Amino acid sequence: MHKQDIEITISPKGEVTFTVKGVKGGSCLDETKFLEQALGGSAAVVDQQKTGEYYEQSEGYASQWTSDGSGGEGSGE
Repeated sequence: MHKQDIEITISPKGEVTFTVKGVKGGSCLDETKFLEQALGGSAAVVDQQKTGEYYEQSEGYASQWTSDGSGGEGSGE
């Protein structure tokens, strides 16, 4: 079994970034759904970046989400 990690970083401004490692394909989106909901749902997500693992066949994937934690819409920058 492969190691799967979710790395969570909170900036001094309160922005939350998380990266999934070890989950290939789009299943990482399922792995992070609970974090997205806890941070205010899809409206709180200001950026999503897919890594190379996302484009590999389901075995390990990494994605990065950034949320300002306010629950409002972000600028996307």
